[in-house]
Amino acid sequence: MIPALMPTYNRADLAFERGEGAWLWTTDGRRFLDFGSGIATTSIGHAHPHLVRTIAEQAAKVMHTSNLYRVPQAERLAQRLVDTSFADSVFFANSGAEANEGMIKAVRKYHAENGHPEKFHTICFEGAFHGRTLATLSATGNEKYLAGFGPPVQGFDHVPFGNMNAVRDAIGPQTAAIMIEPIQGEGGVRPADLRFLKELRAVCDEFGLLLALDEVQTGMGRSGKLWAHQWAGIEPDVMSSAKGIGGGFPLGAILAKEHVAKHLKPGTHGTTYGGNPLACAAGNAVLDVVLADGFLQQVDSTARYLWDSLNALVSRHPQVVTGVRGAGLLLGLQCVPEITNGDMQAAAVAEGLLTVAAGQNVLRVAPPLIITREHVDEAVAALDRAFTKAAAALREKAPAK
Repeated sequence: MIPALMPTYNRADLAFERGEGAWLWTTDGRRFLDFGSGIATTSIGHAHPHLVRTIAEQAAKVMHTSNLYRVPQAERLAQRLVDTSFADSVFFANSGAEANEGMIKAVRKYHAENGHPEKFHTICFEGAFHGRTLATLSATGNEKYLAGFGPPVQGFDHVPFGNMNAVRDAIGPQTAAIMIEPIQGEGGVRPADLRFLKELRAVCDEFGLLLALDEVQTGMGRSGKLWAHQWAGIEPDVMSSAKGIGGGFPLGAILAKEHVAKHLKPGTHGTTYGGNPLACAAGNAVLDVVLADGFLQQVDSTARYLWDSLNALVSRHPQVVTGVRGAGLLLGLQCVPEITNGDMQAAAVAEGLLTVAAGQNVLRVAPPLIITREHVDEAVAALDRAFTKAAAALREKAPAK
């Protein structure tokens, strides 16, 4: 008999009833250090007092009115995002997939309104993950995710990640944009080289294409800057954001320059829940924390300490993990072929640490932005214990010489 909750996930047998900061407690009283943060979503930790208070106060006033009316909370959040980014205008949605879907529509609308409706193809990258809608699945291009859902949506051309020659070869008369994650999260925590991001900006300018950045996972401070592309010193034409932007409350956003945003006129795009008072109150509360003096500098400092600590861990366990990749507080540990990242994720849970599996057999580490060096030390100690046990298990399996 199928369960009442549709079985679309392989869920660990853990149920959490409360959290505080970087910690979670299960219904049976066990405590875990959360270095997954809801897949890079609980950006300012669990039960952050300012976020909790803001949500409670707004919920007691009005949660939802629809976009038939002005939403002051959305207007304020949009202005603050404009003031702290490349963008001139913002559209609010509910999730990263919706933000990416809207971004794809914005790209196509831009070219149609400028007399080139034939330009609807977007160059995407192998290993990408842009969401689970039919269009974003097609942008992702993963055959496993596409299987069983009919023909892919037209207009997405995939090239190897980081290969500028392949990008140039893929540009044709129908090409509208290049879409990329500054760091591929689901695809194995693979950061794009900063030079490659600069070259993408240049090639978009050269061919009249739009640069569309998927910062659903990398944005809102996770890289140590508010937006990961800022490390490359570039600006996109349009960008998606979600996950950490609401601190765990469902919220997504499309940020765009005026030459793109002006074409999304009334009737061209919409959402019932997107940008409602409660969601945007949460977004403003998160921004209050992330934009506070010294916060992002602390994120960057802690991230560098985590990077160094994980590299030291790798050097102690080369038979289990072979390297560290990523940037900021979105890092990955490359597991050896003999051990799956799922096995290592379970081993970390046994030591009281939550992590997230990613592509290419990588164990993803994406803690809340509020972690301290003490949290890093505890997480590394837990991984050290897990790797030690994994190494012992490998030795037991090894054939006798």
